[in-house]
Amino acid sequence: MSGTIVVGVDGSSPATAAVEWAARDAARLNAAVRIVHVREPWSDAAPFHNVPGFQDSLSEFCEGVVAAAAERVRAAAPDVEVSTVLAAGTVVDTLLREARDAEEVVLGSRGMGGFAGLVLGSVGLGVAGHFPGPVVVVRGSAETKTGEVVVGYDGSPASEAAMDYAFSQAEARSARLRVVHAWQSPLFSSFAVAYTDLVSDLYETHAEEFQRSLEPWLRKYPGVTAVGSSVCGAAVPALAEASRHADLVVVGSRGLGGFGSAVLGSVGHGVLHHSHCPVAIVRPRAGDSRDGA
Repeated sequence: MSGTIVVGVDGSSPATAAVEWAARDAARLNAAVRIVHVREPWSDAAPFHNVPGFQDSLSEFCEGVVAAAAERVRAAAPDVEVSTVLAAGTVVDTLLREARDAEEVVLGSRGMGGFAGLVLGSVGLGVAGHFPGPVVVVRGSAETKTGEVVVGYDGSPASEAAMDYAFSQAEARSARLRVVHAWQSPLFSSFAVAYTDLVSDLYETHAEEFQRSLEPWLRKYPGVTAVGSSVCGAAVPALAEASRHADLVVVGSRGLGGFGSAVLGSVGHGVLHHSHCPVAIVRPRAGDSRDGA
């Protein structure tokens, strides 16, 4: 990967973690970093806009935020090209505009100002639900600790895009990839005969089909060690549990339209809330035909 990684900053500690994650990822992937700070319309509103010196102080703060973030990138990845953007507008729309040509967007999990309540609020959901590519929400530390990447896979176009991103991340990190396939057992009548045998047969069938679906990906990325985990149960708890021992969890986003979590999808929404490590939400790009074939 080459190109640009956009990271949104607001001066908060979570945003600083996002900057460090973006810097390290850019170094791994030979990409540049574009730092974006958004000054929202409310910052010019009453009751402070007429206070002497307020506008100057606000401008100094914004400039300081991007300058500190740029220094953080240079410290973490000295060879990475860095640029900064100070923009005015609504956070989601401005970030999407600044990231229109970017390879990925990186955000902190919570922050000040426009990024406040990112995981539970509209900003993170809006960016992750509408950006045509990977959006990484950094929860906790940006440091590599376990050497494992986790990805959710169900065979859908969204999960195909997530697989491609996860394999490329694992390859760049020299990390192991854990592919989690969660499936739901059908409901049986309480009078069903040999219920245990039926569930066992279903599990074996799903596991075999899942392993076969991994084979094209292993051929495409021969340098990646991938481990498949077929789980009978809901995807969110399975991925949240796997995130305890991962440096990154990757999930696909359906991008079917609508608003908020309806755009993001219930799995992506749930994993963002419950993951113990950074989460990458990947929407297929228009005309994207990525797969393991």
